[in-house]
Amino acid sequence: MTQRQDVEQRVQEEIARRADDLVALTTALVGFDTTVRGSAGEPARDEAELQEFLAGRLRAAGATVDVWTPKPGDLPESPQTPPGLGFDGRPQLVARFPGTGGGRSLLFNGHIDVVSAEPRGDWTSDPFRAEVRDGRLYGRGTCDMKGGIAAAVVAAEALAALGIRLPGDLLINTATDEEWNGAGTLASVGYGVRADAAVVPEPTDLNVVTAQRGILGGTVTVAGRPGHAEFPPGDWRSGGAVNAIEKTLPVLDALRELRERWAADPAHRHPLLPPPSIVPTMIKGGEWWVTYPASCEVCLDVTYLPVQADGGGWASRVRTEIEDTVRKATGSDGWLAAHPPVFAWDTELAPAEVPAEHALVGALSGAAAGLGRAPRVVGEPSWTDAATLTRFGGTPAVCLGPTATRPDGSPTLHTVDEYIEVNDLIATAQTLALTALTMTTKTA
Repeated sequence: MTQRQDVEQRVQEEIARRADDLVALTTALVGFDTTVRGSAGEPARDEAELQEFLAGRLRAAGATVDVWTPKPGDLPESPQTPPGLGFDGRPQLVARFPGTGGGRSLLFNGHIDVVSAEPRGDWTSDPFRAEVRDGRLYGRGTCDMKGGIAAAVVAAEALAALGIRLPGDLLINTATDEEWNGAGTLASVGYGVRADAAVVPEPTDLNVVTAQRGILGGTVTVAGRPGHAEFPPGDWRSGGAVNAIEKTLPVLDALRELRERWAADPAHRHPLLPPPSIVPTMIKGGEWWVTYPASCEVCLDVTYLPVQADGGGWASRVRTEIEDTVRKATGSDGWLAAHPPVFAWDTELAPAEVPAEHALVGALSGAAAGLGRAPRVVGEPSWTDAATLTRFGGTPAVCLGPTATRPDGSPTLHTVDEYIEVNDLIATAQTLALTALTMTTKTA
């Protein structure tokens, strides 16, 4: 056995020995209610308490820790977040285990927020009291992604406890708001958090995610004209009523046809990602059940590929294509030509991709394979903070983490009875620690 193999074996054994502590740490993190806010004005929950809890633990392991609260205006200007977004009660954390010098730095990044646990009554157990059943740890955030954060922390602690000084710095960054708009990691990037490479231990079934689609959220509002629904509407040109809900139908048809064109376009074929898409997700229209509706609003969830992004990584070209398509499709309708649908765009999250040849991809794949796993290089249909680190932080970032799917292939995250396989939790910590040994090796 070589010296390197001996070190790797000791790291794996140390983390296996800490398995109960890893489960306990995940359980403790789940116990903090960090349900994501849905708007800028929502009060904080337990974000500050969780960050201070982690700060104390990381300091005890030998890290220097900085916990700070970004101020409105600290965020880099972008369409990703609303202007002037504040962080009262929602601090960010970065911990640093300093290297001996001359090596590459590696960052572990994770979000502490979770989606709502509603409907709580459908859970088998309390979603904020994690519980082990049949080798699985159940609770809100176990897989997305407090388990991944716990794995990163225990990986760093195990290396420190064994007295292993990495050549390069090892950093841990825990951030808020990923489930809303990624504001916490964006604030961390603005604060100066960066490294030569980063792993975001989102749930991936121990696969390596190198590419992800961008997301664009918005609404399209179609105008109508009110009138008594039980009387003939009359001619709109003479002041007659117009049914906004019915006028929305050609808009939806145009969006569906654009989605189908995108899916059939060879330029939108990606080896790891599904085609771009437009999905109407909510609709609201009408004022009274016997009145022709005066307006109808449709919420849209748009996903787009890296190739569709503009020069800055954003969705300006996608927005223009959607708006032009709808206006062209509805231009032959007299009412809609005179009262064009109005688009309003809000959350925008840029896509990103790291080449499969990057050293981090090989390091992660090799570490997972050495544990008896069969990791694949895959894409993420949605979005993660890895995109922010890659595009705007100068830090190539990929995802690798624990359980993402149930045996039937359905996702475990964002569901009732969310869970993580305990064996996956241990394997994630081991993979992260072994990857740190490789990636922080002194550069030539």
